[in-house]
Amino acid sequence: MQLFILIILLGFPILELFILIKLGELFGWWVGFYLLCSAAIGWTLIQEERLAVFGRLFQITQSGQSPIWALLSSAKRLLAGVLLILPGVISDVLALIILIIPCKSRTPPAPDDVIEGEWRREE
Repeated sequence: MQLFILIILLGFPILELFILIKLGELFGWWVGFYLLCSAAIGWTLIQEERLAVFGRLFQITQSGQSPIWALLSSAKRLLAGVLLILPGVISDVLALIILIIPCKSRTPPAPDDVIEGEWRREE
């Protein structure tokens, strides 16, 4: 098990570097420009999420929903921002996949003691 984790930890950066070298041979300096732009987008995503997390928590708790979903959404965006900052195409694709996956908050169920309908009083 430890060997498998070691292979993954060493293989991921080597694969990222290999892909970057191949893309560099193919596209030239545009790869460097792409890396700078993706790092800037990741940094901006982290900064915006840092400011928005408390507003989102307040809004969700005021509506009666669980704050866990707000924290999960914020953690998802922070992880995507960190992956965008890391140089590499695979980490950027993983960040985009993380951002695309929806994180729906669950609304609390309606109370069961309310029965709607017409009524009249009989004596």
